[in-house]
Amino acid sequence: MATSKMTVKQPKSGLLERLFKLSEHNTDVKTEVLAGITTFMTLAYVIVVNPAILTAAGVPFGPSMTATILTSIIGTLLMGLYANRPFAIAPYMGTNAFVAYTVIQGMGVSWETALGAIFVGGILFVLVTVTGIRKAIVDATPAALKNGFAVGIGLFLTYVGLFNTGMVVSGDPVSIGDFTSRPVLLAVIGLILISILMVRKVKGALLIGIVLTTIVAIPLGVTQMPEKIFSLPPSIAEIALNMDFIGVFSIGMLTVVFTLFLNDFLSTMGTLIGCAYKAGFLDENGNLPEIEKPMLADAIATCVAALLGTTTAGTYVESAAGVEEGGRTGLTAVVTALLFAVTLLLSPIAEIIPNAATGPALLIVGLLMLSPIKEIDFDDYTEAIPAFITIIMMSFTYNPAAGIAAGYIIYPILQWFAGKGKNVHPINYIVALLCILYFVVL
Repeated sequence: MATSKMTVKQPKSGLLERLFKLSEHNTDVKTEVLAGITTFMTLAYVIVVNPAILTAAGVPFGPSMTATILTSIIGTLLMGLYANRPFAIAPYMGTNAFVAYTVIQGMGVSWETALGAIFVGGILFVLVTVTGIRKAIVDATPAALKNGFAVGIGLFLTYVGLFNTGMVVSGDPVSIGDFTSRPVLLAVIGLILISILMVRKVKGALLIGIVLTTIVAIPLGVTQMPEKIFSLPPSIAEIALNMDFIGVFSIGMLTVVFTLFLNDFLSTMGTLIGCAYKAGFLDENGNLPEIEKPMLADAIATCVAALLGTTTAGTYVESAAGVEEGGRTGLTAVVTALLFAVTLLLSPIAEIIPNAATGPALLIVGLLMLSPIKEIDFDDYTEAIPAFITIIMMSFTYNPAAGIAAGYIIYPILQWFAGKGKNVHPINYIVALLCILYFVVL
C-alpha cells in the first residue's frame, strides 16, 4: 500500500515542534489548527446527540452531556499528546444506541450495570493492547481487508452525510429526501460551495464551507442564534463513578461485554487504518507504525467514559475531515480537545452548527477516502470479494464493525477453497471465529 510522498521541511525549534514533530510530518501550526477546528465542527454534534440517545435509557441529559464533553477532551488529548496522531476520540454513535435500546430497554438492565459492562470491556481493551495482541491482529490482517476498511469508512461517512442532511431518509425502503425543504436545499448549497472551493484548491475548504453554510442557515431558519452564549456545565455527580459490577458477571451481561469489546475493537481498527491511509501514515506493508499508541488512547478513553457516566468511546471517522485539511500530528487532536473544553462553557454556540453544514463536508471526505480501492486486485476473487463484502457491509448496515467482521469471516473461507489456506495467518482464523460469535451474539 503506497504512502503519500512528502517533502520534509527543515526542522524548527520550539515547544510545539518538540512535542509534535511538525516539520517531520511536513506541516505547520496554522495547518494543524485549521485541521483541528474542522474535525471539531464535524464532530460537535455528539455533544447533544449522545446524551439525547442515553436519555431513553434513563440517564439524565445535562450530566450526560458534560460526561460526553469530558470524555471527548480526555480521549482526544491522549490521542494528541501520547500517540501524536490527528484523530479525535468521543463516545461512539451506534454503541450508545445499542446500550440504550438493546441492553437497558430490551434486556431490562439498569444503566449503572451497563456502565459496569462498558468499564469491564474497556479494561479488556487495555489488556489486549498492552500485551500486543491488538497490534498482532492488525499486522496479520491481509492488505485486501485493510484497503476495504479504508474504502468502507469513506462510504460510511457518505452514508452518514446523506442521512444527516436529509438528502436520504430512512424507511422501507430507504428513499430520497425532500429537496424542497430548507435544510436539504441548504445542504445542497453547502455541497456545491465546498466542491467549488476544493476545485479551486482553497486551503481550509471544508472549514470555510461549514462556517459559511452555518451563517446562511441562520436567516433561512435552519438554525438560530442561541439565547445565551455562556452556560455552566451541569454536574456529573449523579452519574460519575456510579457503576454496578455485580450484575455484569452473568451470562447475559457477559455477552454484552463481548459485543461491546469486539465492536469497539473492530470499529477502531477500521477507522485508524482508513484515516491513516488518507494521511499517508501507513508503511509499505499497509501497517500503521506504533499503532499500539492510538489504540491504547482509545482503550483508556473507554474506561474513562464509563467512570464519568457515558458509553464506549473511540476514534471517530470524522477525524478524516481534519486529515483532509492537512492535519498530520497530535496538535490537530489537541486543538479539537481544546474546542471541546470551550464548549463546557459555550455549549450553546456549538449547538448552532446544523447537520446541513457538516453533512456536505462528510460527503466530500467520503469521496476522498475512496482512493484505496485502486490497491485492490479485482482480478483475484479471493482478494476482491472479501474487500467488496467488507465495503458494502460497513456502509449499508450503518455499522462499520459488522462490515469488518464479515470481511474477516469470508477471507479465510475463500482462501481455503482456492487452495491457499496455508497462506492465511493463523491469527486470521482465530479472529474469524470471534467474528462469527460477534454476529451470533449481536
